[in-house]
Amino acid sequence: MTSRSISGLTLDTGALFAMDQPAKAQVMQFRIKELRHRGGTLCIPAAVVAQAWRSPRQVRLARLINSSDVEIAVMNLAVARSVGLLCAASGHHDVIDVHVALCARERGHAVVTSDYDDIARVDPSLVILRV
Repeated sequence: MTSRSISGLTLDTGALFAMDQPAKAQVMQFRIKELRHRGGTLCIPAAVVAQAWRSPRQVRLARLINSSDVEIAVMNLAVARSVGLLCAASGHHDVIDVHVALCARERGHAVVTSDYDDIARVDPSLVILRV
């Protein structure tokens, strides 16, 4: 996948945590604004929200996850099986990281993460952007 063929962004937990850190929030907000300007899509796996949600005072995060143009990806039985198979194939045991990578792969997205190595271990062909 090349950066030219990226249709959107899939965010991991580190990207959501960045929304609550003033310096990093600015970078994240710019990326999201640019993405929306280009007509790209934004995906956040539901388990990523669970990892990042710590307080109802996370205003930036609350605004983001409640936005009508953000897809919150759920893990139903079919997705869970795909995640399990990808865990086995990649040797990666963190189902949330694997779900993030799977969401990005299926949607033609880049992954925004604070942990480049974990996502790259799941799928080195993904475009990965550091927070």
